[in-house]
Amino acid sequence: MEAERSLPRQQLRAAQWALLLGNFVIGCGVMVVGGTLNDLTRSLQISVTEGGHLIAIAAVMMGVGAPVLATIVSGIDRRKLLTLAMLWYALGHALCALAPNYEWLWPVRALTVLSAAVFTPQAAAAMGFMSTPAHRGRAITFVFMGWSVASVAGMPLAAWVGERMGWRIAMGLVAVGALFAAALVYRSMPKGIRPPALSWRAWRKVLQSPLLMAVVLVTAFQSSGQFTVLAFAAPYFKHGFGASPEQISLMFAYFGALALTGNLLLNRVVDGFGAARAVTLTLGLMTLSLLIWPFATTLPTLALVFLPWAISGFATNSGQQARLGGLSPRLAPALMALNTSAIYIGHAVGASGGGWVLEHGGGYANLHWLGLVWMLVAWGLSRWAQREQIKRDARAMAAAD
Repeated sequence: MEAERSLPRQQLRAAQWALLLGNFVIGCGVMVVGGTLNDLTRSLQISVTEGGHLIAIAAVMMGVGAPVLATIVSGIDRRKLLTLAMLWYALGHALCALAPNYEWLWPVRALTVLSAAVFTPQAAAAMGFMSTPAHRGRAITFVFMGWSVASVAGMPLAAWVGERMGWRIAMGLVAVGALFAAALVYRSMPKGIRPPALSWRAWRKVLQSPLLMAVVLVTAFQSSGQFTVLAFAAPYFKHGFGASPEQISLMFAYFGALALTGNLLLNRVVDGFGAARAVTLTLGLMTLSLLIWPFATTLPTLALVFLPWAISGFATNSGQQARLGGLSPRLAPALMALNTSAIYIGHAVGASGGGWVLEHGGGYANLHWLGLVWMLVAWGLSRWAQREQIKRDARAMAAAD
């Protein structure tokens, strides 16, 4: 079952939608702490910086877990694997909702997010495995679009629920969503989907390739740049702009709606425009937002400054998945795992760096400067990788002739 035509079209579409829903729930769970940070810190009587550490701890677990677990689970049927990952996510978030204090919450949260380290890269690898080369980029970006939908609906809802009903209710809602997603994945995914097992030889090929590792590092740097600010967005909106709970939710919804729009646009053009070019473009737009950040003095001006970043943020992650899937389809499971690891390591670096800025008196208004540094590095590295890919493709064409 190595190509899209191997599956009935209706079955393939059902699997795509199930995996998109799974990524939606994963995205909601990953972002629920950031969205409910105001209530969580108040309820557990911890500082905003400690709340940021909760994000960083989870991110490290996901970042380290993605490549390690990719090797351990490589031989498991993807229908069974992805279903079990969602069930673990449901159980973990239910236990998080019941945690009596911070000392209990952080280790439970750390174990819970291992599901995210498995689900997102393995869903992308499975979809790439089931698709034809001509449609692989679009198929991968489609299932990753669940993250964008999470930013549209999940993040604003978590913020509103956190402010009005508490962070525990938000965690419980993620648990319910994960149970539903597990059932749909089990029902929709075909049996027998097993991308090539990851050998040490495959890992060596990935780790010894300057081009492949450069693309993975692009993800790490851009994720660091984004989460330097986004990890503290809820308290930033509240204390920096005097936003009400409804306004905080509205800002998250605005960001998410633009992110979904950007992902939809990318999904339509990625196979023709080229994933590498698309990523370099979206990184440039995010860099622009961080550069003009000082002009954001009110919520309306912040919305304008946010626009280039919001429309590009999740499209960049989707484009990176498609970019890596196209560079080496046979190494896709390893590459998707490393790329997911890079996303989450970036979360940890960004949240920790932002916390450092706040602890040392920089204030919320200076978070974007550190984010800008990370984003400029990501853009420059992406440009270099794009040129190297063009050279590699030219050499391959010359050799074929």
